[in-house]
Amino acid sequence: MTPVPRSPYLALPDSDRTPRHGAVVAGPASPSESVTVTVYLRRPPGAPPAPSLLAYAAIPPTLRPAPDDAALAGALHADPADAALVARFAAEHGLRVGAVNPAARSVRLTGTAAQLAEAFQVTLARYRYQDRDGRRRSYRGREGAVHLPAELAGVVTAVLGLDNRPLGGTRLARRTARIPLARLAADDTGLPAGTFLPNALAAPYAYPSGLDGTGQTVAVLAFNGQTQPGVPSGGYRLDALHTYFTEVLHAPVPQITDVLVHGPGNDPGRDDGQGDPNDSTAEIMLDLQVVGALAPGARIVVYFTEFTEQGWVDAINAIVTDTANRPDIVSCSYGNPEDDPGSAWTRMAITSVDQAFAQAGLHNISICCASGDDGSRDQAGDALAHADFPASSPHVLGVGGTRLVVDGATVVSETVWDDGPGSATGGGVSRWFPVPPWQSGTPVPPSANPPHQRGRGVPDVAALADPQTGVMIISVDGEHLVQIGGTSAAAPQWSALLARINQGLGAPVGFLNPLLYAHFGTGVLRDITRGGNGAYAAGPGWDACSGFGSPGGQALLDGLRKLGTTAAQARIPGPATGTEPSGAVI
Repeated sequence: MTPVPRSPYLALPDSDRTPRHGAVVAGPASPSESVTVTVYLRRPPGAPPAPSLLAYAAIPPTLRPAPDDAALAGALHADPADAALVARFAAEHGLRVGAVNPAARSVRLTGTAAQLAEAFQVTLARYRYQDRDGRRRSYRGREGAVHLPAELAGVVTAVLGLDNRPLGGTRLARRTARIPLARLAADDTGLPAGTFLPNALAAPYAYPSGLDGTGQTVAVLAFNGQTQPGVPSGGYRLDALHTYFTEVLHAPVPQITDVLVHGPGNDPGRDDGQGDPNDSTAEIMLDLQVVGALAPGARIVVYFTEFTEQGWVDAINAIVTDTANRPDIVSCSYGNPEDDPGSAWTRMAITSVDQAFAQAGLHNISICCASGDDGSRDQAGDALAHADFPASSPHVLGVGGTRLVVDGATVVSETVWDDGPGSATGGGVSRWFPVPPWQSGTPVPPSANPPHQRGRGVPDVAALADPQTGVMIISVDGEHLVQIGGTSAAAPQWSALLARINQGLGAPVGFLNPLLYAHFGTGVLRDITRGGNGAYAAGPGWDACSGFGSPGGQALLDGLRKLGTTAAQARIPGPATGTEPSGAVI
């Protein structure tokens, strides 16, 4: 199915595709189908050096200079001449130029499937496959590489949207408990034993008291758009959230704003497990309730996009370059095995997402990513261990999961979440990303897979995720409480904690990992030393199941304050310039 490109076309590096597992060609894509692709461009060769994220993130937040928007624009924005080359290419092939985002270095092009196939020298086909739930599904796809004319080689770094296979499952684990709201007593005695309302986690995890995230903006990633035609694909209902916050939590309803990147936008369906398995309503409702309960003063912005490579990359870039909402923290509860052949990611898309994450760090934005819910195998179709992307990016805070038992506000026990296959925290060693400099002093084990190479270790931290001791949130119907877990619950717990810490510091934490690993590896977080996730086991200190452990919120805030006070007596350098040393080419 791979066409022979005409000279002088060249293959776009790292753009190769193979069919999804079990997919077969059902026929050609409709030639008249309207398709929009996003073209990403290089950083201009003549631009000033990009600031070093490692140098910037190593400065204590209270002493860190605010991002210099003008300097970042000069170093990171697209060259107008490169965008003009793409526009000329589009005109030659009858394609329409849509949104141009210089800050993201992206250009959207729209045309028919036939026009785009000819322009990029690919064959577009319709593929059919059977999903895990037994339903037959299809996608528009391609095989082999995308090709570019010689004048665009090296200018264009990614072309996304030709292939729209689903990518990025939720990191959410359900329990069967589903109780009528009316059964909940005023003293919460109607909750299943061992479960929590999300705001009850603030005490055992020592979230800083007197702080609620006021002044902070948390971006929540919301993926949908991959259900059957006419079937809702995911969203939230404000009336249900209003009932939950006012009648259950007795707390203010969070301020929520929607931003549409791709897809249908807020499209709530079912969250009772009886609808389309690709309906992300339960995930979105969970994220909003956990963030809103633990950081009730924070503003929440929901970025709706599709479960595709294009949806991922465009959404992350939309967040990083959003000058209207200016998020401080991103909560991401989705992912895929980073290296499962044929399943999801191309290398060019992983690189594009990671570049956006690095740019987020330069804008002082924190990113919290769930590490997966299927142990070390991460739902891959082989017998190997896999790290989950985007948690495996060296520019995010990867969040693993634990099982938490408390007596009031006192932690009785906390262990690695492992209920067996399909219900255990993700974690492991990245195949794609080397050990980043800030993790070089940490005993990250070699990969469990031959040839046992070393790489970025995941996760960095952890929080409650076991659905057996999970959180009780309101159903989208507004009438039932449901028992939910997964690292989908852990990532927003950390997002909310960072919102409180930012407020307490009076400065954004931004990319936390360099400071976390250098200063707070012991004596700050609760070390999780018991349990495992399949290929990896917990132990004292950092491990590939729980990272450094679960929140010690006040201790982390105090540590960051002290770090700033101590460093204030020394000469603190400004952000250094030069090639980003952690592997990202921003």
